Amino acid sequence: MVNVIKNMRYLQAVYIISALVALCGAQWDAHFDQGRSTIVHLFEWKWDDIAQECESYLGPKGFGGVQISPPSENLVVSSSNRPWWERYQVVSYKLTTRSGDESALKSMIDRCNAAGVRIYADAVINHMTGMGGSGTAGSSADSDNKNYPGVPFGSGDFHSSCTVNNYQDASNVRNCELVGLKDLDQSKDYVRQKIVEYLNHLVDLGVAGFRVDAAKHMWPADLAAIYGGLKDSKFGGKPFIYQEVIDLGGEAVKKTEYTQLGNVLDFEYGSRLGGMFQNRDKLTYLKNWGTEWGLLDGLAATCFIDNHDNQRDGGDGILTYKKSKQYKMAIAFMLAHPYGTARIMSSYDFNDKDQPPPQDSQGNIIGAGFNQDGTCTNGWICEHRWREIANMVAFRNIALGTEITKWWSNGDNQIAFGRGDKGFVAFTQGGDLNQGLETMLPDGTLVENNVCIHSDNVANLYNNLLYS
Repeated sequence: MVNVIKNMRYLQAVYIISALVALCGAQWDAHFDQGRSTIVHLFEWKWDDIAQECESYLGPKGFGGVQISPPSENLVVSSSNRPWWERYQVVSYKLTTRSGDESALKSMIDRCNAAGVRIYADAVINHMTGMGGSGTAGSSADSDNKNYPGVPFGSGDFHSSCTVNNYQDASNVRNCELVGLKDLDQSKDYVRQKIVEYLNHLVDLGVAGFRVDAAKHMWPADLAAIYGGLKDSKFGGKPFIYQEVIDLGGEAVKKTEYTQLGNVLDFEYGSRLGGMFQNRDKLTYLKNWGTEWGLLDGLAATCFIDNHDNQRDGGDGILTYKKSKQYKMAIAFMLAHPYGTARIMSSYDFNDKDQPPPQDSQGNIIGAGFNQDGTCTNGWICEHRWREIANMVAFRNIALGTEITKWWSNGDNQIAFGRGDKGFVAFTQGGDLNQGLETMLPDGTLVENNVCIHSDNVANLYNNLLYS
């Protein structure tokens, strides 16, 4: 038996190599429209509202793309007041959810693409719901018998039931059930076929790529086969892939196992950078931020400060909108720094980790309203509309293709750096910054910040936090 297992693992390795030949590299390309960058996760937004946001705000402000909540049919969890996590309780691959039906989804994708904003679907392909009941498109789920006629999947399409309870054992992590969710066996041709059909349907509708949920819980060889079956996107080449692989060290499954397949969401990035902006270490140490900190190669990394999961369960180490000053600084550093493909969070307010999005008495999502200054109402936070964050999205776009220049620090918690002659930014956690700093910016005045660039390229900075 040992020899058989070794041979199977050898064949998996060979298969990954052969599958990668077909992938060719486009799955690392976010397919941003020219001069754009930055993905925003419009968590639990309705499709019609996303379309309007693309046209009225995201497009004009230079955002590169939107990550949408899972578009596949999910279980209706009325017993818990329709919690956000019902979106991850997959019932079928029909495209009807609380966010809208397939027609609304298609319209949104078209309108956002026309506004220069790409759409990335949150693809939940590791599992099916572990609860019984009806879905948002009317399909049934018999989780006890692993029967999902809306796909259809039956008991033979799943791994044997066991519980993910040993993160030192890769087989346990990848072949067992995560928090009771029924674990699909992606090594089976039929399962791969149904997943590929679902993803290709979304490609046909015009999505530019996928966030692959729970990628850590699937074998890389199986994912390689699935990705290899994807059609080219309308933007040329394979869809952009960025995979959820939670790896903070000390576990059997490593994030580096997935970088050959596409981008990987680097959870260590937000954990460590968030800590820096909570005074857990000196900002001066950020001079070599990147791979020297144990982060992934920037070309294979999707970086973020928080996400919909860890802003609820990440503990004090994760910065969220609830610590707005430090959060804005961490986001600003991420967007000012050239590392990785950046994704920012757009949340709704919550006090309980299971709290649903703003909804009416019938469980219908209530979309965001807007104040005169553009910030959101109706219980939505909309971090992407905060002035400081939106300005830094523009900064990142302007600085595309440049590296860090003119790094300065006071040896403690005040730092500044440029991006060639395109921009300059400074941060302080140690009192007011009162310093003349050399930049590569042209002579003149940057009106928004009232900062004068002198003929010797020196700027006199007095702001607690400067965006220029």
